[in-house]
Amino acid sequence: MLAPEEIGAPVEGMRLLVVSTPVGPLGRGRGGGVEHTGAMIVAGLLSRGHAVTVLAAEGSQLPPACAAARLWCEPGAPQPSWQHGPREAPVQIPADGLLPRLWQRALEQQSCFDLILNLSYDWLPFWLSCFTTTPLAHLVSMGSVALAMDEVIEAVAHWRPGRLAFHTASQAADFRLPTPPRLVGNGFDLDRYQPPPAAAVQPALGWAGRIAPEKGLEDAARVAARLGLPLRVWGLREDGAYAEVVERAVPPGTIDWRGFLPTDRFQAELGLCRVFLNTPKWNEAFGNVVVEAMACGVPIAAYARGGPGELVLEGHNGALAAPDDLQALEAAVRRAAVLDRSACRRWAEQHHGPAVFTQRIEAWLHAVLAEG
Repeated sequence: MLAPEEIGAPVEGMRLLVVSTPVGPLGRGRGGGVEHTGAMIVAGLLSRGHAVTVLAAEGSQLPPACAAARLWCEPGAPQPSWQHGPREAPVQIPADGLLPRLWQRALEQQSCFDLILNLSYDWLPFWLSCFTTTPLAHLVSMGSVALAMDEVIEAVAHWRPGRLAFHTASQAADFRLPTPPRLVGNGFDLDRYQPPPAAAVQPALGWAGRIAPEKGLEDAARVAARLGLPLRVWGLREDGAYAEVVERAVPPGTIDWRGFLPTDRFQAELGLCRVFLNTPKWNEAFGNVVVEAMACGVPIAAYARGGPGELVLEGHNGALAAPDDLQALEAAVRRAAVLDRSACRRWAEQHHGPAVFTQRIEAWLHAVLAEG
């Protein structure tokens, strides 16, 4: 990874169309980590002198850092997310679907841009790759969750491998790629995350993410109950029935539901936790909340699975546990709790600051243009 001092001056500006997730409007949390990543990409590219247009669902709002971007919105029914279906699920597009509306407009307007950047994990944009006249690049946001998606992603990789970028090596390893993958990690506006004074840290654990089965909240709750500590939970309650099952499985008062909060409030509350737990049941592509916790000075106890398994360095910014092993996770919490919190913050600054991430994205997009 490049250090900030290695980043040069902005290069000649590109005209970019960024097509966002079709699962719902931006700014409401439905897009999960893709919303965060998209905002960081847009803000970073704007700061480097590029002209950016964002194409998203009707009702979307861009954060202040992206105010200079042009926003195009389309109506339509949200697209169901692939991770909630069986691996053998067919490609599905609802009636009056948002996904085809987004890509119809992208195709109609493609001549106005030098490059199209797709952020959605959906079959249609990957399939369109070899039919556009403007180069179409894809930041793959998940690992393998469906055979149809594996097939179309691998087809692009064999046609033009440079058109794909991944967050982590663990994520990319899910796919049969003909060449080493381009890894871009992720970036964070670290000025928005401030560690609290050590004396303010409270005897509580933290967990954040969409409240859905693949995120493994039940394991974090059980470990919190075993340790006799409250578990503060932040995130969009995507699956209410699942949330109720998790809450009933632990003693009353174990879970403190905090909801989906703006970054400023979220980081202020998160920084007060002694340890942050990350318990995915699937191959998480990156793990934004892991870096957010580190930026607040909170050490991590995580399963050694997927992207978080690459982000957590045992004994430095957290502790790792064998996946799905509650006893090992409990031990990891105990090890993480005694670590130097300032080391967590320094690691986030060194590897996932906005300038470093923007440079990686910019270098990739220029490579796509050079390849043609």
